[in-house]
Amino acid sequence: MFQSFDTVNDKSRGPVRLAALRDELASRGLDGFLVPRADAHQGEYVPASDCRLEWLTGFTGSAGIAGVLTEKAAVFIDGRYTIQVRDQVDEDAFAYRHLTDEPLTAWIRENAKEGQKIGYDPMLHPVRQVTSLKTACEKAGAELVATDSNPIDAVWTDRPEAPLGSVKIHPMQFAGESAADKIKRIGEEIAENEADTALLTQPDSIAWLLNIRGSDVTHTPLPLSFALVPAAGKPSLFIDGRKLSNEVRDELSGLTDIAAPAELLPALTALGSEGKRVLIDTSLAGQALYDAVADNGGHVVAGQEPTLLPKAVKNQAEIEGAKSAHLRDGVAYARFLAWFEKTAPLGGLTEVSVAEKLEEFRRETGALKDISFDSISAAGPHGAICHYRVSYDSNLPIELNSVYLIDSGAQYEDGTTDITRTLAVGAVTAEQCEHFTLVLKGHIAIATARFPVGTTGSQLDTLARIDLWKQGLDFDHGTGHGVGSYLGVHEGPQRISKMPNSIALKPGMILSNEPGYYRADEYGIRIENLELVTPASSIEGGDQKMLGFEALTLAPIDLRMVDTKLLSEFELNWLNTYHARVRELICPLLDDETNAWLVEATRPVSR
Repeated sequence: MFQSFDTVNDKSRGPVRLAALRDELASRGLDGFLVPRADAHQGEYVPASDCRLEWLTGFTGSAGIAGVLTEKAAVFIDGRYTIQVRDQVDEDAFAYRHLTDEPLTAWIRENAKEGQKIGYDPMLHPVRQVTSLKTACEKAGAELVATDSNPIDAVWTDRPEAPLGSVKIHPMQFAGESAADKIKRIGEEIAENEADTALLTQPDSIAWLLNIRGSDVTHTPLPLSFALVPAAGKPSLFIDGRKLSNEVRDELSGLTDIAAPAELLPALTALGSEGKRVLIDTSLAGQALYDAVADNGGHVVAGQEPTLLPKAVKNQAEIEGAKSAHLRDGVAYARFLAWFEKTAPLGGLTEVSVAEKLEEFRRETGALKDISFDSISAAGPHGAICHYRVSYDSNLPIELNSVYLIDSGAQYEDGTTDITRTLAVGAVTAEQCEHFTLVLKGHIAIATARFPVGTTGSQLDTLARIDLWKQGLDFDHGTGHGVGSYLGVHEGPQRISKMPNSIALKPGMILSNEPGYYRADEYGIRIENLELVTPASSIEGGDQKMLGFEALTLAPIDLRMVDTKLLSEFELNWLNTYHARVRELICPLLDDETNAWLVEATRPVSR
């Protein structure tokens, strides 16, 4: 499933669907309902059958929630989507609120009335979220009520069927560790947490644990499923059996007991009745799953899914796979950049045609399984929309003397890539070059960081912003996210962000390094590489074990947008050294014409 360029949702549908939902709520004795952008797995990519927030509001972003009351409604989004929400959602039907600065809980306290009953689907809201929502309702004198079924499903007359993507075994040459060994390792961790069993709700955790990959959602090879993993013994996999071929079923049957998803709640209820201690990640698991254990006599051990950290720390096979994937991707990307620099100034290109051409270069590698997310192909003012999604309706031409931003990635069986480059089309202004260079300085600061063992990403985040801050500038998104191994392009639990994060960076983790700057309605700038956390060489006189980053991404940074006078000698040396490495590894794999282009694009620069 490659990139689609659907037309933008018709904003006029929002009020009609909102009215239908309110009628359904009234028939159930409810005065409101909460609609998250989530399925029961809390994943980034939600199957069409669970896109309830999009159906109701028209909003297609990857994070958000709507609150609906009898007389008011609002949609809550983060800083990446403040422009996009205005294009997609009818403001007369839904007020726009910032997810963090103006949260849903505050809106409930301000707008819910004494005695009102506000419904929620307990499979779609994690336990921690429900706790805060209950408190907000109580402060308003209202009541948060779990529904037996989702009222949107009752009025969504053309709701798609749930996906039945086939499941495949992920080969050992890429996984690097057998599923049996992983199960044993995770079981020991569950025992250390003094639990009998752990509930896994994240399909990527299950895919990693069992060395399987699926095809239930776009761009990420996930088998939508749940699992119960005991401290000792066979796990239970809850998955629609129609996704399993006889060969895959036979392989999995030796590792797990296989059951239908509908059997999960009864299984949790049974564990509760037996007084078992069940490890549940309350930031990820739906309230209904928690209640099945806790309300039936069981003991919930609140803690992080035990697979998250082991999955994030890549083994040697996964690291080598990532390097191989990035080398292959670097060749495709060099071909794309050479084509773009030659073709764009001639006119005739659009956001859609450029995204399609990049995908074509990647497909010509013969190894592309999918793109890793819908490419953010953003011309001029669209670049200021951090997570812009191009459609045939929004498709802008690539104009001469403008800035173009392309954020894209690929899924290969040996690794997942994610890269952003900001490109000059013809002449660019001194201001644009200044902003580009400030972003580059932040990128270099992260890329060259040396930090003690135990350092978290939130402790590094300021490095990416300090030069922007000095000029009164900033960007409203995280600096870096984890990346999976032929899994999610966005993976936790590590990240580089202003938001506090207690997860220490460890060798083997892969994170993005993507500072940016966005001038609303004019242009956007972002420079993104993927970085591998590695042990750093000791420092003379130092007494701490240090870590650093190794760049995995191999693609030139547009020198036409660099103001070298703003770079220190240290920063210039990094840029030239990085480009020399790109030349060394990529040039031998290119045709003569592209090779000559890359040599020029990565030429050494000075002040």
